[in-house]
Amino acid sequence: MIFDRATLDGIVAGRVDRAYRRWPVPRVRPGSQQRTAVGVIEFGDVEQVDADAITDADARSAGQRDAAALRKKLARRDDGEVWRVAVRYAGADPRVALREEAALSAQQREDLDRRLARMDAAAEQPWTRASLEVIRDRPGVVSTELAASLDTERFLFKRRVRRLKELGLTESLDVGYRISPRGRAYLGE
Repeated sequence: MIFDRATLDGIVAGRVDRAYRRWPVPRVRPGSQQRTAVGVIEFGDVEQVDADAITDADARSAGQRDAAALRKKLARRDDGEVWRVAVRYAGADPRVALREEAALSAQQREDLDRRLARMDAAAEQPWTRASLEVIRDRPGVVSTELAASLDTERFLFKRRVRRLKELGLTESLDVGYRISPRGRAYLGE
């Protein structure tokens, strides 16, 4: 699910505890989680509701001004039913703590070596080390330029960087990326 920053802040603060979406079928499952800019959001009950029965209090609990504003937002899509999804802040993004680990044990290094080797083996040519090095050497540079410097298509490059981010080796900036302390440790710096 996509949330704007104000709604995410409301979830973290506990002011927002539900979201309303129009979908043909629910797109989240109770108990599932999503990483966001503010941390991890967990989804609770997912229930089909009548849009006309949404009250102003319901709308405010979803971060909206009132029921009319929420219904207007829901009317942008005319396919599907209206679903109420319980949401709650489940904590910080675990990748944040992971990327701050500046000292790697021998076991952690072996695990990273194995995982990166698997990624390289699945590609037409190895890419992980070169991607880490270009991000290290050019922090804050737009992905289009980084991808071009590696002779890689931009969307493929971004998808690959997300995989490195999952391992705590890189982090996203407003523009571009930078190598994390964990990534520097892995590169031997």
